[in-house]
Amino acid sequence: MKIVPAILAENLDDFLLRLKQAESFTDYVQIDIMDGFFVPSKSFQADKINTIRTPLSFEIHLMVKHPSAFMSRINNPRLKKVIFHFESEVKHLDFINRIKENGIGAGMAINPETKISEFRDIARHVDALLFLMVDPGQYGSPFKPEVLKKVAEAQQIFSDKIISVDGGISIDNLSLFFELGVDYVCVGSRIFLEGNPEENYKLFKKRLAELEIKGINSGGKKLFRNEKQ
Repeated sequence: MKIVPAILAENLDDFLLRLKQAESFTDYVQIDIMDGFFVPSKSFQADKINTIRTPLSFEIHLMVKHPSAFMSRINNPRLKKVIFHFESEVKHLDFINRIKENGIGAGMAINPETKISEFRDIARHVDALLFLMVDPGQYGSPFKPEVLKKVAEAQQIFSDKIISVDGGISIDNLSLFFELGVDYVCVGSRIFLEGNPEENYKLFKKRLAELEIKGINSGGKKLFRNEKQ
């Protein structure tokens, strides 16, 4: 299992600060884009991603109502994966094919209330599934433990997919996801909002190493399996 820092920022200055901080301790991040409609919050302008210069590779989590419109504005050679929401207003298969035609991994995010039966057929066409453990769009939203059962079921049904989780991940509950064998967890507020982000990240890595030593679960697929490196 891997720890992926998640950057959620409502303005460009905060985004650039967190991106610079992340460069000191990781080589891969998730960048959250919000439109103020699909989720209550709104992020910095998506096309600003085209101008950033960073050694980090990254994925984009599109928490937006119309992902196709946002996708047309984003172009950066460090982009490895685009994750859109199943619940958004989009022609799923057309959008997935469009992402893959650009040589980028296609991921689909699932809101806490969405049942597996609703997205099962579409999920066959993506590389990765991202399960939201909170209502999306805001750092620090309440953790929803009932989603754990869905993640466990998804691990069995979609064993060939990269499975990740996002929201409410802490040092205290990290073992839950390790035991489930998810491929990576996205951590935002508990890395960036309090204290030193690098030290916070190291605490997560330390806890993960402890779990690995205990041998609870040594599974997990590559972060970029079936994706452009």
